[in-house]
Amino acid sequence: MLPLTDEQRLVRDTVRAFAREELWPKAPEHDASGAFPWPQLKGLAELGLLGMTTPEAYGGAGLDAVSWALALEEIAYADPAVAVIVSVTSGLPQYMLLKFGTEEQKKRFLVPLAKGEWLGAFALTEPQAGSDPASLKTRAERVKGGWVLSGTKSWITSAGQADLYVVMARTGEGRTEITAFLVEKGTPGLSFGPPEAKMGLHAAHTGEVRLEEVLVPDDQVLGQVNKGLSHALAGLDSGRIGIAAQATGIARAAFDIAKDYADERVQFGKKIREFEGVAFKLADLDTRIAAARLLVWAAARKKDEGGRFTQEASRAKLFASELAVDATREAIQILGANGYHRDYRLERYYRDAKVTEIYEGTSEIQRLILARSLYR
Repeated sequence: MLPLTDEQRLVRDTVRAFAREELWPKAPEHDASGAFPWPQLKGLAELGLLGMTTPEAYGGAGLDAVSWALALEEIAYADPAVAVIVSVTSGLPQYMLLKFGTEEQKKRFLVPLAKGEWLGAFALTEPQAGSDPASLKTRAERVKGGWVLSGTKSWITSAGQADLYVVMARTGEGRTEITAFLVEKGTPGLSFGPPEAKMGLHAAHTGEVRLEEVLVPDDQVLGQVNKGLSHALAGLDSGRIGIAAQATGIARAAFDIAKDYADERVQFGKKIREFEGVAFKLADLDTRIAAARLLVWAAARKKDEGGRFTQEASRAKLFASELAVDATREAIQILGANGYHRDYRLERYYRDAKVTEIYEGTSEIQRLILARSLYR
């Protein structure tokens, strides 16, 4: 395993302690009730964990992307629903504001996001535009002094809870003539659907964002007009590192539960870890978790270098998300009937893991990106 700096280890250990004390005990309750985890998010904000990679000048902690990935892995280990909320608000709106925002936009929008006073949301997906974002139908019509947005976004993390929405809307007739807009909660015409009834991540509310003639002034255009799709794809590169770290944390949690159980459970006169059928599953998972973590760190370090990191982010996201699904399934198998019981948490991790293969680019899209990158 590649060495960590003293600061990175301190971040990991601090977040691990908080996550085990404040997130782990509440995770089953939040999964059952679907309650949005505001108290836990407030605690993370007080630790500076909602704006980890945003510079201190804009209210953040100014840490590197590896520290961010380490923190997300520890949060996901305890509660994947909290992890995806943190990943989205920091990995997408904040990253995009930092990369494409004006100085005034950074002071007005980035500072409260980085301080954890606000949550951010990323509104790209639509009912008919998922893996093909260029087919989105939300439109922005030019008016004096700004734009009027109309359309519906779907599957938006923190919809109705977030304070700021980075909304992609069509601003021309060309397929990629799309622009990013900064829309505040409370803007007239902006409304939200109820939280979707999902398979997992119940505490991370996901829903529709509805725009009915929402007036957005010119100073809330993020980046260049008609360049919003490329801005969004850059944001997704960042977000995919966060999802990969989340998936790694889920896999590690499932592995630890199965590993401990295999050392306690006795069948046919010996611990089940002594049977090759169990031992080999654990050996394979341990190896794949180590590999996933290295891929996440490699992508995070490439991001820190300032260059393009699309390939590294897609590798990490593809590998770690498929590992999360495999690890939770195999861990349930090792526990047998107990793995199917809620008290052992694995059924929740299994439900939470599946979506990591879907959101912020399906596994099929990641393979497409990677295949194309081989010949670029």
